[in-house]
Amino acid sequence: MGIELLTPYTKVELEIQKTRNRRQIGLFSGRFAPIHMAHLAIADQVAKELNLERVLFMPEFDDEEGTIVEMLARALHGQTGFGIETARLNSPETLFETLQTLVKSNPETDFYFIAGSDVIGGLSALENAAELVKLVQLVGVQRPRFRTGTSLPILWIDVPQMDLSSKALRDMMRRGNEPKFLVPDAVLDFIKERGLYGL
Repeated sequence: MGIELLTPYTKVELEIQKTRNRRQIGLFSGRFAPIHMAHLAIADQVAKELNLERVLFMPEFDDEEGTIVEMLARALHGQTGFGIETARLNSPETLFETLQTLVKSNPETDFYFIAGSDVIGGLSALENAAELVKLVQLVGVQRPRFRTGTSLPILWIDVPQMDLSSKALRDMMRRGNEPKFLVPDAVLDFIKERGLYGL
């Protein structure tokens, strides 16, 4: 699997240099409603490719019952190298402000912001895009049916292509179909316990 720096016009090799005394942490932002097997595969492959210490799932929104965080906790239970970061949860801050706070609070850490190709294109339009890439290393993963180009420095990581989305799973469940083998068993059990998404 190659690690590349892509822009719409050029493609160059990127040599990663890490110091022994700095932590390397991935931040995987998303809705995770629900978290599914493609999310886990992406986190695992990126962690291995970049030799990250941990990948933290960073949900954006949750309800008063903490449904999303509970699903994440069940999905990640017993999985070493994965965790949950709630800094962005229901926050009025912009993505830039959240990452700025995390970087200031963890001066010994290099953060890698992980996003799918459906999200990467929108990052270029952010008001603080130029400052954002100074805070964190952007890591992109291709998603089926979503191709994008950007002038921002992105590490593109090859991951298994799974045409799977949380929205498709919600639609499936609302039709009365269980997403067996598409979400972790513990998450599916929780969804049925709570009667989420029509199950």
